[in-house]
Amino acid sequence: MAMLKFLQVEPDHPNITVHGFRSTFRDWAAEVSHYPREVAESALAHTLTNKVEAAYQRGDLLKKRREMMQEWADFLDGTELVET
Repeated sequence: MAMLKFLQVEPDHPNITVHGFRSTFRDWAAEVSHYPREVAESALAHTLTNKVEAAYQRGDLLKKRREMMQEWADFLDGTELVET
């Protein structure tokens, strides 16, 4: 909700949407980062649909999510080097 509120009052970028921002993050996570899919999905607050897998995955992946989000912030800021 914080992102939605920010985008509603951001005059410089009126065409940015929360969904588009989340989609961009997901593309970056899959194509650029080294983090597993589960970490990216958890960062997006997606839940596991497989009940068996959900029963065994009880952690919050907080340390990995924190590291990933810092790399995402660095990427957006232009300070992260991206290998091609």
